[in-house]
Amino acid sequence: MKDSPNKRAVIVGMFSLVGILVLLAGILTVGNLHTTFTTKMKITTVFDDVNGLLPGSNIWYSGVKIGTVKSLNFYGKSKVQVVMNLDEAAQQYVRKDAFVKLGSDGLIGKKILIIYGGTVGAGEVVDGDSLHVVTVLSTDDVMNTLQQNNKNILAITDDFKVISKRMVDGKGTIGKLMTDESVFDNINKTTETLQQASAKAQGLMNSLAIYANKLNKEGTLMNDLVTDTIVFKSMSASIQELQQMADSASEMMTTLKAASQNPNSTLGVLLHDDATGTHLKSTIQNLDSSSKKLEEDLDLLKHTFLLRGAFKKQEKEKAKSNKE
Repeated sequence: MKDSPNKRAVIVGMFSLVGILVLLAGILTVGNLHTTFTTKMKITTVFDDVNGLLPGSNIWYSGVKIGTVKSLNFYGKSKVQVVMNLDEAAQQYVRKDAFVKLGSDGLIGKKILIIYGGTVGAGEVVDGDSLHVVTVLSTDDVMNTLQQNNKNILAITDDFKVISKRMVDGKGTIGKLMTDESVFDNINKTTETLQQASAKAQGLMNSLAIYANKLNKEGTLMNDLVTDTIVFKSMSASIQELQQMADSASEMMTTLKAASQNPNSTLGVLLHDDATGTHLKSTIQNLDSSSKKLEEDLDLLKHTFLLRGAFKKQEKEKAKSNKE
């Protein structure tokens, strides 16, 4: 009889536990009634890596849950096909060219699927359609990238340390610039030379500007030459005449050269025939002697008794005409 209260307590506890379990099951059932009796569409997609996605994971569109993952199946050699149950009520919003990507519910939450994008002209999805996948960086990929970046930063830091030491030791171009005063002095001299050259160039530019202003000043010779068409035409005519004279001289020289090379021509005979040249020279000498003799004879005639008066009268008339 002493054990009857204990038995009664155990029985009551068991009934209470069963009641609680039934209540919880009822609550869960009622909570899922809207999904249990909601019409679903089966949509598929294929991932290279689902990265921990599980059946039952939620599917979101524009921040609204529109379905769950039904199953995961291997596809081909290394891909995974994901079968999604989408609420038929969301059909009007999801387009055939929409994209699917993996996401997470929070920073370290469970994996979810996110549907986004699509164009109005592509039409609504229907049961059995397949959507394209967009691959995004996973947390592991981000961590690997950060680790690689850290390695690169460390390598750059080590290189900078080596460069800094070489600079301090006066090695390399920068090190010499920092430690060798002669190199610095040479650079200063070069800079001064460049400055002087720049000043001279500036002076030349100023001179050119002054000369250009003079060209633009009316009344000057250079301005007339540049702007006066009459002067320009006159100069052009003069240049053409000089060109014609040069052409004529060139033609004459060509003719003389051809004549001199022809032994039968007059000039050729004079140049190439020694006998003719000697005879011509003798003739010129005789003419010169005869002219001198004639001049001497005329002087003698002036002083003769018969012609002296005539020559004096001629000289007086010549002097009188010069005075007038």
